[in-house]
Amino acid sequence: MTERIIILDSGSQVTQLIGRRLREIGVYCEIYPYNRIPEIDGTVKGVILSGSPRSVRDADAPMLHLEAIKGRIPLLGICYGAQFLAQHYGGKVEGSIAREYGRATLRLRDSSCPLLRGVSPKSQVWMSHGDTISVLPEGGKAIASTEDVENAAYRIEGEETYAVQFHPEVYHTAEGGKMLSNFALGICGCKGDWTPESFIESTVEALKEKIGDEKVILGLSGGVDSTVAAVLLDRAIGKNLTCIFVNNGLLRKNEYSSVLDSYRDMGLNVIGADASAAFLAALKGVTDPEEKRKTIGRLFVETFDSYAGRIEGAAWLAQGTIYPDVIESAAVGGTAAKIKSHHNVGGLPEKMNLKIVEPLRLLFKDEVRRVGRALGIKEELIGRHPFPGPSLAIRLLGEVTEEKLAVLREADDIFISALRGYDCSEMHLRSASDPLEEAKTLYDAIWQAGVVLLPVKSVGVMGDERTYEHPVALRAVVSTDGMTADWFRLPYDLMEKVSSDIINRVRGVNRVVYDISSKPPATIEWE
Repeated sequence: MTERIIILDSGSQVTQLIGRRLREIGVYCEIYPYNRIPEIDGTVKGVILSGSPRSVRDADAPMLHLEAIKGRIPLLGICYGAQFLAQHYGGKVEGSIAREYGRATLRLRDSSCPLLRGVSPKSQVWMSHGDTISVLPEGGKAIASTEDVENAAYRIEGEETYAVQFHPEVYHTAEGGKMLSNFALGICGCKGDWTPESFIESTVEALKEKIGDEKVILGLSGGVDSTVAAVLLDRAIGKNLTCIFVNNGLLRKNEYSSVLDSYRDMGLNVIGADASAAFLAALKGVTDPEEKRKTIGRLFVETFDSYAGRIEGAAWLAQGTIYPDVIESAAVGGTAAKIKSHHNVGGLPEKMNLKIVEPLRLLFKDEVRRVGRALGIKEELIGRHPFPGPSLAIRLLGEVTEEKLAVLREADDIFISALRGYDCSEMHLRSASDPLEEAKTLYDAIWQAGVVLLPVKSVGVMGDERTYEHPVALRAVVSTDGMTADWFRLPYDLMEKVSSDIINRVRGVNRVVYDISSKPPATIEWE
C-alpha cells in the first residue's frame, strides 16, 4: 500500500490546502475528522494536526486522542494543533491581548531544527489566532518567534514532534511549502513518488480487478472530472463503459455538439441525449433559483434513467466524485454535506440498483487536471473552467426563455473567446492562489468566467435612437477550489473590446458591467 501522511481535521477552512501542498511535492495524504482517527499502521509515515475555528480553552473544543501517534511517529501541529499539543502535554494557552491575524515576520531561533532547514532567518508567515502559547509543553523548545508571539514555533525534544502557530499551507506564508517539504520528505522520510503516472497505473489495474467484465454507465457533463473518469474507465474496461451526455438546452453556444464530437474523437462509447425541449418546457414560468435547480436536477435524473435503462446488463454507475467531495461528506462532527439539487449524478433513482465506482475519489481538482494531461486528453477539455450544473439557467436571472438564452449565449461566447485569445504571457497576474506563471491566455489564468443576463432594462442610445434593453454583467474570478474566490483584474483594453463587441453584435444588450465582488461575501454565481 502507498505510504501516506494522515491529516486530522479540527474544522479549519484551509485543511484541504495542507493536503494539496503535500500532493504537490509528491506525497500522498489523507484527511480525516479529528474524532475518527484511522488505524496507524506501517503505511502512515507522519500525522499533521490542522487548525480550527475553536479555542483549546473552550469546553467543547476538539479533543484529539494521540496515544498511538505522539512520540511514536512524526507529528506536526498547525495553529490549533500547536495549541492543543501545548495545552494537553504540560504547557499553557491563554487568551492574548496581542492577537495576530494576517501577515507577520517569522524570526528563526534554531535554524538547525529539521523543520526549518533551508528557511530564511526572517520570512513572512500568515497568522490567524486569538490565543497564545504562554508555556511550552513538557520537553518543548522554541524554534521561532514573531514580534508579538514568542512561541511561534517549537519542537518536543526527544521526539519527532513539531508545532507552528502560523499556517504554512497558505500561499501568504512565503516558505511554508519548504517547511511542509522538510516535514514530509525529511522528517517523515516519504519518497515523494505520488505522481499522475503512478496514479493512472494503479487505478487502471484496480478498476480492472474491481469491475471485471461487468458493464458501467457514466453520466458525462463536459467538465474535467467526468471526462477524466471516463478516460480512466475506458482504459481499464474499454467498450464495457457507456457514457451518457445529456443536453439540457442550457449549455453554452455550440457546446453540446462540440463536446460530443470531442468525446467520440477520443474513442469513448458515448450516447448523446438531447432533452433540451423538455427542460425548456419544464422551466417555463419558473423564476425562483432553487426551483430552477430542482427542476433541472429532476429532469436530468429522469433523462439519464431513461437512457441508462436501455443498456442491458449494466452493473455499475461511475461518478466523477473528487477528494474534496469525499472530505466534505465526512465533515467534522459527522454531518454529511447536502447534495446540491443540480448535481449531475447525485440522487439517481435507487431502483437502478447499480454499484458505485468513483475513480477520482482520491484526487484534488488540480490533480485531476494533471492526470488528464498524463492521459493525453485534449487541453480544451482539461483546461475548461468549472461550469454550474444548472448551466446558463442560473446566469439568466428570472424566467428562462429561448430568446434570453440566445442573447446570453452570444454575449458569453464573445467574452470567453476574448479571454482565450488574449495573450497574458507578459502580464503580472494577481491571483488568490498560485502566481499562474504558466498561463498563456487570460482564460488559462482565470478559475471561472461567464456572463450574467440581468432581469432589468436600462436606457441607451444607438445611432439616433433611444434604446431600452438589458445589461449584462461579466464575471471572472481566481480561486484554488471554489470555496473562496477573488475577482480577476481584467485589462482595461480587453474589457473595452468585450463591451463594444457585445453591445454592437448582441441584439437586446445595451450595457456591460463588471462584477468586482469576492467570495465571500458574494458567491461566484449570481443564483
